This record gives sequence, structure tokens and C-alpha cells, in this order.
Amino acid sequence: MSSVTVFASPRSWIESAAVDQCHQVAALDGMLHVAGMPDLHPGKGAPIGAAMASTVLYPHLVGSDIGCGIAVFPVGLKRAVPEKLAGRFPDLDRPVAPSSAPPGGYVESLGTVGRGNHFVELARIGTVLSADHAARLGLAAGSLVLIVHSGSRGFGERILRAHTDVHGAGPAADPAAYLAAHDDAVRWGSLNRRLIAERVLEALGARPTEPIVDRCHNLVEVRDGVFLHRKGAAPGDGGDVLIAGTRGTNSYLVAAHAGPEANRSVAHGAGRKMSRADALRRGKAKHTIEELRRTPLGSIVVCGDRQLLFEEAPTAYKRIEQVIADLTDHDLATPIATTVPLVTYKTRDAPRRRS
Repeated sequence: MSSVTVFASPRSWIESAAVDQCHQVAALDGMLHVAGMPDLHPGKGAPIGAAMASTVLYPHLVGSDIGCGIAVFPVGLKRAVPEKLAGRFPDLDRPVAPSSAPPGGYVESLGTVGRGNHFVELARIGTVLSADHAARLGLAAGSLVLIVHSGSRGFGERILRAHTDVHGAGPAADPAAYLAAHDDAVRWGSLNRRLIAERVLEALGARPTEPIVDRCHNLVEVRDGVFLHRKGAAPGDGGDVLIAGTRGTNSYLVAAHAGPEANRSVAHGAGRKMSRADALRRGKAKHTIEELRRTPLGSIVVCGDRQLLFEEAPTAYKRIEQVIADLTDHDLATPIATTVPLVTYKTRDAPRRRS
């Protein structure tokens, strides 16, 4: 029987349904160990915020957004006034034409951010918690960065559907074939984040830069014949990771150093506390659109989709500080610095009606 470990304290908000899903996954043939992160929450058919090691490859444990991840790019602007820059973000719902064939030959949606919890955020470095490490990354308090959270868009969805149409939630009949397509989607997601950053930085009048962090959190990794599935969990074996908060809170850049008990993984964000339906219902009773477009931090949220604004309200998520505290207390990660949102792009603003 495989084991389940959840790396969260009693103070953390962990739904029993998410823990139940971890145990359901642990009962699958070939499963060795399931590690739940402090951002653990229920997903469709598998928990989100979990790393799952098995001798059998299960595509549904990675999900449809293969290659989804978060990249951080330095921004060389002198000043950043949110009110001025919010209107300069390009339409990231509109794809770009590739200059060369992208991985897997998938050209649809290239350069777009997508919906759900995906976002692009201009932020400044707030509190530096590890000066030496921040300096190695070229960061100091007040430095500007662009955070891009996106994945393989319809490409990963097409790969998963090709599997589930035949095998449902069962294992991959041909692991090598699945992995070849999967690896293309992972590369595609990384390319997409770079293209998004190029589009935004050029629109803001800044020079395109290479990412200082780019970590995928929806993927399967093969280690010594074991398939390590990550769904909403970032690789934690030595790299730096941006753990996203919400549109109205800080995010955290951390140095990850998780061991085998955590399946060498760390959290990827704050993690949902409410379902989208609950967030929509409760949000409409609690918030106005204006409150969600201008956060308590003074940042601006660019989002023309009113429903998405409520679904992605900061109150729909767990406290990022507790997630980081759990990772630190379990010796999975060390905080480097906080990032403070200035402009967060979700989807383009709807055209204003003329009176």
C-alpha cells in the first residue's frame, strides 16, 4: 500500500475532499507515494497541489494543462505607475504568428495567457528575505519583474483527450508515446511564457529579457524508472520557484530544497479555498467590481470578464503566508523575496460603451 503525506500544519486550510483524493490516488496500481503540498485542494479526478510517484504512468494525474508553469523576467523600467501601464498591456487573448515551427507543430493560441488562474503580472520586489540569493538573481528591493503564469493551452488538452477518449483515467498504454507528446507540450508552455513576456515588455517600453525563474508545475518526470506526476506542484529539488499569491496579495520567490518524502516538490501557489461556483456566489454578495479591479495594495487588475473577476477574487484563495510558513517549517523551501503586484492582467478589458 502506498503512503500519503500532507505537508501542512493544523492552521492550514485543507479540505477533507482533497485528502480523500490523495488516498484514492494512493490506491491506484503501481502508486508508491503521494505528497500533498500546503496549497492542496480538490481537482477533477485528482488533487491539485500534489506530487504522486508511481511505477505506472497516469496521464490524468498531470491533467490537460501540461507544461503549465510560472516564469519571472527582470524588467528594466525606471518607474512603474500602475494607472499608466495597465492600459499599455497588449491583448493577450489574441495569438501571434510563430516565426518558426513551435514544439509539436501546434500553432494555435501561441502567445496567449488563457483563463482560469493564469495571469501576467508586473510586480516589484518587496521584502528581501535572503539578500545574497536575491543579489545572485540580480534582484533588490524595488526591482521590477514580470511574472507569467501560463501553460500549453489547447495543446495539452488535445494530448490528454487523445488518451482519455480511449483509456479514460487508466494508465498510458504506450508511455513512450505519451511522454514524447508531453515533452513537446512542456517545451511549448515554456516558449509561450517567453513570447507573452516579449509582447508585454515591448508594449511597456522595456527590453525583452531572459527569465531568471521558469518552473513548470504540471508535468511527469521519470526518475530511476519511477513516474513522478506533478499536478499543481513545482519541482523542489534545488531550483528557485515563484509561488503565486493572489491578485491582492504578495507572491513569494523561494529556494526549493524538498527531499524524497515530499517527492522533491513544493507548492505552486496559494491554492483555492473556494470552488469557482462558491467564489462567484459569495463574491457577488461581498465585493463590487471596482473593489476587485483596484486591490488593497493599490494594484490594478485588468480583466474584462466580470465572472472571472469574482472567481479569482483573493478571498477565494488560501493565505499565501501560511503556505510559505508550512513549506519553511517542513524544510522544503527558503524564502528569498516577496513580490508586490502593480498590474495583474487576466484578460483584456471589455470595450467601454459610449453614452
